Amino acid sequence: MSTIKLNQKLKRLEVQNFEIDNDIVFNYFDNLPSTERDDKLIRALYIGVLALMEDRLSSFLSRTSNELGTELESLKMIFEMKKELFYKSTIKGTLAEDEIAEALNDYFKSKRMKDVALLTGNTAGELARNKTGDIICQVNGDSDLKIAIECKFDKSIKLGEIDTKDLFIRKTDTAWSQLIESNANRNSRVSLIVFDISLVDNSILKYTENVGYIREIGFVAIIDSQKGDYNNLFIAYMLARDIAINAKTIELDKEVLAVIVTRIIKDINEINAIKTLVEKNIDNNKDILKQLEKSMLLMDFNQKYLTQFLATGTLTKKDLLEFYMGEEIKDQYKLIEKDINEL
Repeated sequence: MSTIKLNQKLKRLEVQNFEIDNDIVFNYFDNLPSTERDDKLIRALYIGVLALMEDRLSSFLSRTSNELGTELESLKMIFEMKKELFYKSTIKGTLAEDEIAEALNDYFKSKRMKDVALLTGNTAGELARNKTGDIICQVNGDSDLKIAIECKFDKSIKLGEIDTKDLFIRKTDTAWSQLIESNANRNSRVSLIVFDISLVDNSILKYTENVGYIREIGFVAIIDSQKGDYNNLFIAYMLARDIAINAKTIELDKEVLAVIVTRIIKDINEINAIKTLVEKNIDNNKDILKQLEKSMLLMDFNQKYLTQFLATGTLTKKDLLEFYMGEEIKDQYKLIEKDINEL
């Protein structure tokens, strides 16, 4: 049985057996005198309906701030607080995905397109335990013709061009890596990554402030969710859609491929040869270093006994034996040799 009924004759909304389990709503009304609760409920419903009639709550609030008095000012404060919490919250990514999917589906309906945007949620894709690719768009409803969309409301994500990629540092997500990974994980024709203008790294903004295309990699779109501006997303999506629909499978010329691969293998072999020479050179340098250390120890050792001889005019039998055997510098050299070998 429906909770809400519309009385067409009286033009009234009738609500029956209505209950709501919400801490914010309960606490608000709990702090009001019982005589004011009915009036405040009507005001809250009225403000809420006006907000729903607008596409975005923020634009609604800015246009009507002088019409609804102190209650609206409180609502504006709540909105700003929620906005701040959103940007600091760990759930902002999930909220972004929901909004973007909803915006896309609304756009598809307005253009009478058969495309559909589906949230992948916590579902892994083609790669083991990998969830990259937050949204899958089925072009014309075709599950085999897909565009993968990754949502990144995160300032730590940089552009990550391949010529700046350092393979020896800890793995970090970049726009490049996320586009490539989304494509592979969701088996899509084209991939697209979405950033919010207030949560995006400067390296992305230097590349594009609107819509960008990384050749053979995918599209970048910068949106402004707080203003409800998703136009760049729609532009990027339509470009990606054209590529997805019109992309053709290329027949590879195996002879040309063989030439390229042969050249790559040749270069790799040359690098390995250089590495071998360097390793040999390292061994030679270690031998040279050992000889230098030996000579320096001998110089110090000999100088010690020469100084003693010049001071006394003779060496004792014991001193002469120690000078001849040189056990002192043998022990010193063993420690030095160990350090050299560990270089």
